[in-house]
Amino acid sequence: MKILVTGGLGFIGSHTVVELQNSGHDVIIIDNCSNSSTEVLDRITSITGKTPAFVKFDLREKVKVQEFFTHNNDIDGVIHFAASKAVGESVKDPLLYYENNIATLIYMLQELQKKEKASFIFSSSCTVYGQADELPITENAPVKPAESPYGNTKQIGEEIIRDTCRVQPQLKAIALRYFNPIGAHPTAEIGELPLGVPANLVPFITQTGIGMREELSVFGNDYPTADGTAIRDYIHVVDLAKSHVKALERLLTGANKENYEVFNVGTGTGSSVLQVIKSFEKISGKSLKYKIVDKREGDITAAYADTHKANNELGWKAQSTLDEAMASAWKWEQKIRDI
Repeated sequence: MKILVTGGLGFIGSHTVVELQNSGHDVIIIDNCSNSSTEVLDRITSITGKTPAFVKFDLREKVKVQEFFTHNNDIDGVIHFAASKAVGESVKDPLLYYENNIATLIYMLQELQKKEKASFIFSSSCTVYGQADELPITENAPVKPAESPYGNTKQIGEEIIRDTCRVQPQLKAIALRYFNPIGAHPTAEIGELPLGVPANLVPFITQTGIGMREELSVFGNDYPTADGTAIRDYIHVVDLAKSHVKALERLLTGANKENYEVFNVGTGTGSSVLQVIKSFEKISGKSLKYKIVDKREGDITAAYADTHKANNELGWKAQSTLDEAMASAWKWEQKIRDI
């Protein structure tokens, strides 16, 4: 099948392209390279032996989106990653996030609804749950008011897809609600490479371990958890990438029960910030310098997934441990710093 992957040079996108190609699909990537590099194409090729097709443009340019689908009317499915994703930045520049995350989604769906049939996978987030009333979090948990414009774009995005599918029966879609992706490909050819100061915990840990950062800040140690630090569900990015292939196969084979479905993608296990730090120290043999600082506004105490629906209906289950994910992240960090 011919699959379009928007944002396919990014962290999760590139790993998903690898898994799609390893599964025999032909992939075409659209990316504006605002938070990625075309070097990733060569890295994907070195892993899979096959170079995906690539078109560089910004999905906010509606005419170019229309032209792309006119010239590529044989696309069987779309996996939509292209979006801005930093919570803090979204608070400072909400209009950027609403334009980049919502307008581009609308332009994609407007083209897909013209097709006789189309399969669409949306990159959503567990942020839609906020601080859930019960743990682990099931797909039936209430969607809470968003804590940030970024989180709101994921909620709105899901609503737009759901409403479109309701009136466009030929369009089939799945929203995958990610928990916390970490790690890198075992080859260390691709991984997480944030521009500037990392917004996520694990790259900040590995950059501190490598000596790029003086110390790590741990935001709060008085949460109502065993060690006082916040708990999240950290999933290896390769496991996450494989869930997209399973979701795509579900849509392409008609195994979906409804034409809009939602699945949690996590490990089902919560790990505290201090547990992640200890995991890094264990796999690296290094002692990490960190300090406790004030909590961040909007941070929740704990979030981890109930994955039974994805396990049973997608036939997908996370395979890697926290230590394995951390080891791959550390291998990647060392490789890109030539150490």
